[in-house]
Amino acid sequence: MASTPPPTLSSVSPPVPSYVVALADDLSGAAETACALGGPVRLSLNAVAVAETAAAHDLVVDLDTRRLPPAEAAYAVRTALRAAQAGPPRLLYKKVDSQLRGHLAAEAAAYAEGAEAVVIAVALPAAGRTVTGGVVHVKGVPLHLTDGWRAERASAPRSLAEALAGLPVRTVPLDVVRSGPAALGAEFRRIAASGAHPAPDAETDADLDTVAAAALRLGPGFRLLGSGGLAAALGRALLRPAAITSLPAAVTSPPAPAASPPMSSGDATRLLFVVGTAEPGAVAQIAHLTALGAHHVPLDPADLAAGTVRLPRTAAAPALTVLSIEGSAGPRPGAGRALSTALGALAATYPGRPDLVLTGGETARTTLDALDIRELEPLGEIHHGAVHSRTSDGRRVVTRPGSYGAEDSLLRIALALRPHLAAATAAP
Repeated sequence: MASTPPPTLSSVSPPVPSYVVALADDLSGAAETACALGGPVRLSLNAVAVAETAAAHDLVVDLDTRRLPPAEAAYAVRTALRAAQAGPPRLLYKKVDSQLRGHLAAEAAAYAEGAEAVVIAVALPAAGRTVTGGVVHVKGVPLHLTDGWRAERASAPRSLAEALAGLPVRTVPLDVVRSGPAALGAEFRRIAASGAHPAPDAETDADLDTVAAAALRLGPGFRLLGSGGLAAALGRALLRPAAITSLPAAVTSPPAPAASPPMSSGDATRLLFVVGTAEPGAVAQIAHLTALGAHHVPLDPADLAAGTVRLPRTAAAPALTVLSIEGSAGPRPGAGRALSTALGALAATYPGRPDLVLTGGETARTTLDALDIRELEPLGEIHHGAVHSRTSDGRRVVTRPGSYGAEDSLLRIALALRPHLAAATAAP
């Protein structure tokens, strides 16, 4: 399908606030949203920032609610919403997992309180995740028939309506979405008037552009809830500048000499990968790093949970080190947070001040918590979902959802942060 420019807002009747407050349930999703929105953005790990933020930029807050019981997660959303609404007018956005993980029903219900309606669009075409007939598909396969929920305690929902049980949702089919923003906005109003929330199908970024443009026509009483794909559509609709990609054009040959300053003001020689995902593809991703000379430290999950693991002395020397949870026994449903907390605490003991690559939202959050890092400045994406940020003291951090990335994902990140390593990949 030929790409078309996103719909414009020239005919928007209600006033559209200039800036966005986005609430995420985990850190990698928050970073993805911050990068997708584009423009000046602040990414905070502290929910208090919602009340303290100035009006001259977007704000994305990681509420870190995946670890909480549903009722506490809903309370965190309500509290953040009250703070957001007490300040200058902002567009409200709720970032959710494109595979519907987390406390989706409880948080969506809290987010919907006081809204005319919530427009729900969780498709993420860049990752092969689409919604047709109100059913999430992953590369064409219905979500409940994939292994995307293998590390969860429950089974994957069969539809958005099931995932949002308790919140009245009405599917909007693709032919209506593709009828244009005006007609789609009118359909959103009809659904809201019936007491339900519209959930438009979407298969492409162009579909999401239409959804965002239609919702913005209706004013701030219509809130947006969706994936990073809808966040990017919102950024385009608001004419935000696109995120700058940090990746050299070809990772298999050395990039041209950079004219910019060194990538890090911390320990410029060391790069620490903390791989907390249960995704099977992580094994192959790590193999690319070990082929580049990285020192891999697989950690026994039982020892890690017991707090008996210490980094081997050799971990201090290599330029690249990978910490990962040994996964031969398969995923451990319900144990994710405890293992992520232990892994993050261990990573914080790594000597020096290495730059960090953190996969999995919980792992990213627990590692930065252990290091007392409370805010990130997003700089761009290395590849889709792999967000390159800077800390206040100059350390570089890349966050990436565990389910994202091809087999060479970690290699691409390593070469983006340490371009001089590209010479090693040029040999046969």
